[in-house]
Amino acid sequence: MPEGDTIYRTASTLHRALAGQTVTQLETVLPRLARVEVDSPVTGRTVEKVEAHGKWLAMRFSGDLILLTHMLMSGSWHIYRPGERWQRARIHRRVVIYTGRILAVAFNVQVAEFHSAASLQRREGFNALGPSLLAAKFDRDKAVAHLRAHPELEIGGALMRQSLLAGIGNVFKSEICFACRVHPFRLVRSLSDEKLTVLAATAHRLLQANVADLSRDTLVTHHGFRHTTGRLNPEERLWVYDRAGEPCRRCGTTIESYRQGPDARTTFWCPRCQPAQAVATSAR
Repeated sequence: MPEGDTIYRTASTLHRALAGQTVTQLETVLPRLARVEVDSPVTGRTVEKVEAHGKWLAMRFSGDLILLTHMLMSGSWHIYRPGERWQRARIHRRVVIYTGRILAVAFNVQVAEFHSAASLQRREGFNALGPSLLAAKFDRDKAVAHLRAHPELEIGGALMRQSLLAGIGNVFKSEICFACRVHPFRLVRSLSDEKLTVLAATAHRLLQANVADLSRDTLVTHHGFRHTTGRLNPEERLWVYDRAGEPCRRCGTTIESYRQGPDARTTFWCPRCQPAQAVATSAR
């Protein structure tokens, strides 16, 4: 699933490509979006802004119209110049925004809705997002307060709950816990405010590091491989994620994994670097 860094990168690239451009055509296979194009055409409007909100992406048009999308597990946005060959088959397209010089294509996007500013604020799931880790001014204290308000949660699950912190997915969950030497199945109530502050700050730092090269003037919405270790070798880019059975990059202990939370997402950790004290679970 795309995480907050991917959505932020996508929004930034779409904004650079589309902001100020007039929509010349909207193409969609989604009936509800097509109905809006008939009743209140997107064609002729100007793209004002494209921005990320955690894992949500909002494309704002003139005249108070907003296209809200969520990638879920397999969605993605691509941009192409007229006549350029698409990297995905047309059968996977859900929405295409045409302008005079760029077209933006949403492939396999599972959630795509038009909103006004007022209806967007009422949209369930979007209207209750926690502090965004990639916001211009990340509110670390508020993030810690949100985590502390749910002492019964395992910290791995709490980090992924978008109403507490917006932007963390399954990869960063495991990597943040490892970087902070916290067992991902520890309950929030077993962690001090100092440790929760370190977790929030580390989450902010790691996500920021994965969007740090956005100053480059390139029109791409795919970032390649996510990295957290800071190592130059691309085979050593992550600490623990998807490395069950392999040696820890710090201590050599075998990495373990276990399914966590109601969605049974696989979590990875080092049992030596992340001791299991206060783990109130049957994970081990």
